[in-house]
Amino acid sequence: MSRAHMALLALVVVCALGVVNSQHHGRQLFVELQQEQARQRQLDVEWGQLQLEQSTWAMHGRIEILARQRLQMQVPSADRVQVVNDVGSGAQ
Repeated sequence: MSRAHMALLALVVVCALGVVNSQHHGRQLFVELQQEQARQRQLDVEWGQLQLEQSTWAMHGRIEILARQRLQMQVPSADRVQVVNDVGSGAQ
């Protein structure tokens, strides 16, 4: 074989190795992308659960029960309630 053939063969081998390396790197990135997408789905589910939990903790009924049980609070009787009108609003 001549030198030109050897140089071309070496060039083809180097290019082939570059292609194989690029494909391998692409596959690694794709696997990493899939893992991150799975993590995103997991975090979305967790976020939904946390929002549901927060809304449960903030429900008026729950707050009223806790106020009655833990703080011994109670609703005042009607004769102890005084209504104050807002004089500054101009509404009559």
